Amino acid sequence: MPNLRLGIVGLPNVGKSTLFNALTGAGAAAENYPFCTVDPNVGVVPVPDPRLDLLAERVQPKTVTPAVVTFVDIAGLVKGASQGEGLGNQFLANIREVDAIVQVVRCFDDPDVTHVLGSVDPVRDREIINLELALADLQSVEKRIQRVEKVARSGDKEAQAELALLQRLQALLSEGRPARLVELADEDDARRLAALQLLTAKRELYVANVAESDLPGGENEHVAALRAAIAASGEPAEVIPLSVRIEAELMELSPEERQVFLQELGLPEPGLWRLIRAGYRLLDLISFFTAGEKEVRAWTIRKGTRAPQAAGEIHSDFERGFIRAETLAWDDFVAAGSQKAAREQGLVRSEGKDYVVQDGDIMLFRFNV
Repeated sequence: MPNLRLGIVGLPNVGKSTLFNALTGAGAAAENYPFCTVDPNVGVVPVPDPRLDLLAERVQPKTVTPAVVTFVDIAGLVKGASQGEGLGNQFLANIREVDAIVQVVRCFDDPDVTHVLGSVDPVRDREIINLELALADLQSVEKRIQRVEKVARSGDKEAQAELALLQRLQALLSEGRPARLVELADEDDARRLAALQLLTAKRELYVANVAESDLPGGENEHVAALRAAIAASGEPAEVIPLSVRIEAELMELSPEERQVFLQELGLPEPGLWRLIRAGYRLLDLISFFTAGEKEVRAWTIRKGTRAPQAAGEIHSDFERGFIRAETLAWDDFVAAGSQKAAREQGLVRSEGKDYVVQDGDIMLFRFNV
């Protein structure tokens, strides 16, 4: 699959663009007024992975290439966005291009930072964003129903099956609930749902933007209310509490200075690293590695990917001509101390086409040209 692509959404002035700046250093506008982000900003961020650092330290390659995450900063939505309010459908369309949604929710009180609705209420803010996405999807579904109904009445079985799914989606979205909660009859329904490219079919996680005083745990009454609302919705979704302002400051420091600052705050690592890993968990992604004198590199795949398809992430020729994969489990590599020692100890396995790649596998693919 392509590298993970996450869309950052939220009401104006909740910390979205500041979060994006911290993640990417791209310098997106972060002024304290609505709609300062008129075009979506895109930034590519390396995935922090201590395993890659250790592998590179032991192999000493010429280059080290991490896996990356692409973040898309989408301008603040407002109530009525699905009807074109604010910057409306222009930005709803940008969300369609991402793999999952990161919703930033303000969970701090500060009279100097304007809230577009006049007060801090993360439960209300979450409902507004999710409702606007659901209403935008409802419009798409109802238009599709109009087209499919005529064909379904003619007796077309595929159209009848699609219509049944669309009607279930219509009922769900009318209640403001996301399409990802729809009941699927079979794998064909899953295919039909994916083809619709609905905004609320995408998985979602939340960043609770808290004050520095709430660190290191990042819990306060606003975060607790947000967690309770998510739990009451019946949909499991991860909440990542962090201080966006502190994260922005951290990213401006050298690695050494950053470590000192983290220790002063009582934090084991930047919250942004937790966010990236949460994105991987959300979409069931893992990493495998290739390692040689020229390059040590991390690759992103979905959990459950078999060896030939993992090889295809490197080059399509690798998948077409796949013969076998010389595979070293991460724990075996760490225990042996090096790839050479692992090979001498018989820890490098030869795996065929049915092998399911495991997180952290170090792989060398053999293939016919």
